[in-house]
Parts: sequence; structure tokens; C-alpha cells
Amino acid sequence: MRYRNALPQLDGSVLLTDGGLETTLVFIDGFDLPCFASFPLLERDDGRAALTRYFEPYLDVARRHATGFVLEATTWRANPAWGAQLGYSLDDLAEANRRSIRFLEEIREREEQPGRPFVISAAIGPEGDAYDPENHLTADEAEAFHSWQIGVLADTAADLVTGLTITYVEEALGIVRAAAAAGMPVVISFTVETDGRLPSGQPLAEAIEQVDRETDGVAAYFMVNCAHPSHFLPTLDGPGPWHRILGIRANASTKSHAELDESEVLDDGDPAELARGYLTIRERLPHLTVLGGCCGTDHRHIATVADRWFGA
Repeated sequence: MRYRNALPQLDGSVLLTDGGLETTLVFIDGFDLPCFASFPLLERDDGRAALTRYFEPYLDVARRHATGFVLEATTWRANPAWGAQLGYSLDDLAEANRRSIRFLEEIREREEQPGRPFVISAAIGPEGDAYDPENHLTADEAEAFHSWQIGVLADTAADLVTGLTITYVEEALGIVRAAAAAGMPVVISFTVETDGRLPSGQPLAEAIEQVDRETDGVAAYFMVNCAHPSHFLPTLDGPGPWHRILGIRANASTKSHAELDESEVLDDGDPAELARGYLTIRERLPHLTVLGGCCGTDHRHIATVADRWFGA
């Protein structure tokens, strides 16, 4: 909770973050991740070693560019719905959330230096499938559901919670309300389809405006993740509350969510093309302060983005 009251990415400091954790673990490292959950790996020596190896090249990029870093916890699937599918009791699941944050604390203790803040973010994933949720929770239901995990994380060293790959506005509202009740800074990262709209069909601008309107603007900022820049760049050309978007975690692949869901091989795209996309995004969003990746990206993509971003 070192930065809970003063997130450095809100003062204009550009921070890097990692890429597609789960896709790297599955397609490159060969791990089987039931329910696409990475947090159980921290219970195993080989899993812990793999996660340590995973972060190292990203940390090296941050060292080279003398930047801070947003350390994203492996908690995206560590909620009661997915935990139950994985056979976790609530007590064991609570400890898994705490273990994920402790792992990042160790990295921060090794890496953080004056002028290079390391912010610990606890990823909050959707209650259902991130690409095609079977049920749409109401805002009240989403608040009740996410309150348990966020309450656990509020008692850790996490600086904020980040709702990642959020597909519809009611779940975003519930996450923001639950975080506010727990006294946690909160970020909402929407995903969009190839047409730049949320999977629910709502335009991105409307979703951000609705969340802010119905929560008194309490979210620290918004992000976009799990979409290629080409999917949402045209949207940014139109009017919208784009000053509220401070972070991008784009996919390397130009494929749709449906195509990615059916793919049995990794589409890692082209790091140089992805970096060009980020620079084009910067023309629309010059205030961006969090740069990372999502499905199909690895340290090569983030290194190329950082090299172009800081060198341009």
C-alpha cells in the first residue's frame, strides 16, 4: 500500500508493465493452466521459478529505460467463481490472493529505486468468461460478488486493484463500488471487439462516461486491454472522455476474441507493428502513463514499444 494514496502514474510518470502472462505460460513455457488461472503456480517450486523468470526480462527493459513498473498480480482468476471450479475453499483462495501479492513485494524490494516506483496492482477478473460471459450481473450483483476478493486484497500491500478485460458496464460499476467501499484505488480496463465497442455492444466512450457518472468519478483512471490497436484507434478519433484513459495493454494479434478463443497456436503478431500502433495511440492520447501488453505479447513486444516510445 506504499502508493495507495498517491499513484505515480497519475502525476505523469510513465510506467511499464508486463505482457500476456497466461499466453506466455501456456504457449511458450508449456504449462497447463486450468481455467486459465496462473495463481496456483505460486504453490509450486517450478511454478514460482517460472513466474520469476517471466518477470525478469520485463524488469530489464524497465532498468534500461530507468522507468518504474506496475507489477500485476496473478489474481485475475482468484475470485470465488473461478476458485470454486479449481477446487479452492474460500480460506485457501484468500491465502492464494495474499500469496500473489507477497510474491510481488519481493520483486519490489529488489528492484525499486528512487525515481523508479514499483506499483503493485491486484488484477480483478470477470466473474464469467472474459470473451463471452454467459450471465450479465447487475451492478449490485457485481459489487456483492467482487467485494470478497477486493476485501481480501485491501489487507495486503497492493496499491490498487485493476479490473482487467471487463466486457460490460454493470460489472465495471460493481468493481468500482466494491473497491471504493474497501478504500482501494481502482482502475477499470475495458476490452473491445474489432469494431471498437465493448462485447456488450456499448461504445467505449459511453461505458467510461456511465461508470464515472454512476460512481462520482471515483475510478483512478481507465485502460483498454486485450484488443489490437487497430480495433480501437478509429474510436479514439471521435469524441469521448479520452483523458480518462491512462493505460494500454494491447494484444499482439489482430484476431477477434472469437478467433483467439478457438486458436490452438500462439499469434504473437509483429512487435514492430505493435509499437507503431502505440505511437499512433499516443497521438490521440498524449497523457498515457501505463504501457504493457496482453494476449500474445511477451518481453520482446514491450521492449520494442518502450524503445520506440522513449526514443521517439
